[in-house]
Amino acid sequence: MPNFCAAPNCTRKSTQSDLAFFRFPRDPERCRLWVENCRRADLEEKTPDQLNKHYRLCAKHFEPAMICKTSPYRTVLRDTAIPTIFDLTSHLGNPHSRHRKRIKVLTDEEVRKIKERRLESSIEQLLSKKDCDAQDDSEKADDIPQLTPEQKDLREFLRSSFEVMVLIGRQNFPFSCNAREDEMRSEEEERLLTTGNFQALIENRINAGDEFLRRRFEAAAVNEEYCPAVQQRQLLEVCERCVREEILQQVRECRFFSIITGELVKLPEGEHLPIFLRFVDQANSLREEFIEFLSFEGEEVTVAERLETQLTKGWGLSMEHCRGQAHAGSGILGTKMKVIAAQLKEKYPMAVITPTSTCALNVHLANGMPLTGVQDVMSILKKTNSFFKASPLLQSELDNAISILCQGNIEKENILKEDSRSTWTDLHNVFEMAVDLMEPLLLCMDSIHDNEDLKWNDQITSDAYAIAEALADFEFIVTLVILKNALSFTRAFGKNLQGETIDVFFAANSLTAVLHSLHEVSDNLEVYHEFWFEEAVSLATAMEIPVKVPRLFLRKQQAVETMEIHAESFFKEYVTLPVMEYIMQEVKDVFSENHLKALKCLSLVPAVMGHMRFNTSEETHADIYRSDLPHPDTLPAELHCWRIKWKHRGKEVSLPCTIHKTLQHSDVKFFPNVNAFLKILATLPVLKLDGNHGETAQRRLQAYLTDTAVNQRCKNLAVLNINYHIKTDLEEMVQCYLKTYPEESESN
Repeated sequence: MPNFCAAPNCTRKSTQSDLAFFRFPRDPERCRLWVENCRRADLEEKTPDQLNKHYRLCAKHFEPAMICKTSPYRTVLRDTAIPTIFDLTSHLGNPHSRHRKRIKVLTDEEVRKIKERRLESSIEQLLSKKDCDAQDDSEKADDIPQLTPEQKDLREFLRSSFEVMVLIGRQNFPFSCNAREDEMRSEEEERLLTTGNFQALIENRINAGDEFLRRRFEAAAVNEEYCPAVQQRQLLEVCERCVREEILQQVRECRFFSIITGELVKLPEGEHLPIFLRFVDQANSLREEFIEFLSFEGEEVTVAERLETQLTKGWGLSMEHCRGQAHAGSGILGTKMKVIAAQLKEKYPMAVITPTSTCALNVHLANGMPLTGVQDVMSILKKTNSFFKASPLLQSELDNAISILCQGNIEKENILKEDSRSTWTDLHNVFEMAVDLMEPLLLCMDSIHDNEDLKWNDQITSDAYAIAEALADFEFIVTLVILKNALSFTRAFGKNLQGETIDVFFAANSLTAVLHSLHEVSDNLEVYHEFWFEEAVSLATAMEIPVKVPRLFLRKQQAVETMEIHAESFFKEYVTLPVMEYIMQEVKDVFSENHLKALKCLSLVPAVMGHMRFNTSEETHADIYRSDLPHPDTLPAELHCWRIKWKHRGKEVSLPCTIHKTLQHSDVKFFPNVNAFLKILATLPVLKLDGNHGETAQRRLQAYLTDTAVNQRCKNLAVLNINYHIKTDLEEMVQCYLKTYPEESESN
């Protein structure tokens, strides 16, 4: 039932306004003042309990200073708040207005008494505020310990040092300079090699006029290091810890999160796994933030335990609140990550395994196949795509090859040229693209390798020859064609998963049809493989590539048996059959029952409801997160009210089409279960990030890796560089450093 404002000439109600409404106080004296200021004679006869139970005033009748917002969802009044803002005259100009809330006419004596009380109340509030401020200042002064001059100097030095360290991280300066192979170095290079960039930037601040650093430097002994390497590492670790803690604090506040890992990264200390966390912050914005590089040494069980320990003990998170996990990786890494994910899911069943929103489903499936031929195809396609990104001249050469082979088909020519300029190895139709580009690619590579016009250097011609040799292998061609056809059944499904919210909802409901198609292919594998093999042979013939069984397999078989092996039967047994078995099993594993239930609950998004004509049944799938809701007992009634609200909305009100837009709607706070449900759904890694956030953390990581040589990479600086948007509090860093290394303070 909506709340109506009891103030005269105020027609606001809770269903038409985002304003907060406040009950009349039970305290008799305060309640009397509220009624008196309202000037409603009919309320004077009612008791404080009756007024508290049945009457409200909206926030428009209170001074802003009297209102406190304790959280984004809760607004309260100060204990001494009295309503003072009322419209007591507008009804006079409308003789036909209704006088349900009749205004009491005051005598001159009553007006004088009210003014006196208001003046006394204002003076008391002012004096009370001054006393409180004075008491607070006194308590703060007592709490602050008296620092010695040496301790003050240390804090000032640490503050300056942290400022320099943050600059190094955000600008991606190398922490130290490595020696060049040649011995001819300038005086400045020699100085940097011995002191490092941190020392150089400190000296630069001194030269720029930092008097405090100059005095400290001049007071140090001649043979004493200004800031030893050990202390620099300590400063860097504290910097990293404070930036990470700023993110983790927000994750703890929102409770629920998902884990995302990327491809292995090479660091001077060895191979590490980048860890991201996905969560909805207090502003109801979906975020994905880089947290740390995790060492990948050891077996899968060891890495899984290390990851769990870091999440719980290291970062203070609860794995019971983890609702999703997505792991990138191809080949051996992909196989290991599946074991790690399965271990975490076995221990925490609610941490469902999903693909990432940044990777097309077909690419994800192909990357995870433990087949050497498939991994060779993926590797060669990536190398080919990267080859043409190196120079516009190379792309122009490919365009010429496309024009030659597509004569008479302008539409196909334009499509291939446009798609080849993108990172086509990340597309949903990557294998269709690759098959269409096979002939132009081989023609282009042969032309570059021949180098008749001497346009290309030796490195480019060598790379072109290596790629051409790989493309001209029949095993590569037949594997590519089989992948194209086998994954065609999941292409539309995967594209919908990365589409709009309504597309994801319908994708979740179409999985049964996808699995049915895959089973049909598996049951009639002989027929399908025959068509696929014929397509591969036709393509190979057009490219003048002989049809044959892989040489390595033939050599192995000669030692065992002499029976002739046909290429068609070989590729059916060793490629088509395992590819189809893997796709079916992986789709079933990734889109588990819990995962599908969660995706089907996207019908909570109003636009999806509207598309379904508000005939949805979230209750049948909502049990998956029932224990996470604030009021699970009222969920059915709340879902009914949620549907009714949007079904009977005003004509001018549009339906939010994403989780993000729904969470930003002002009325969602009145539906606590729906609000909590949508926040949990948003953390699933399979759903794309809305708004301007995008996959910024992963893009920043890639930029850092591209711009930084392996021997210059630093785990600590990477956290500062990738998370440069996170605010840094130098004073907090100083406190953290002194708490971590108390001996520094004592020695000063």
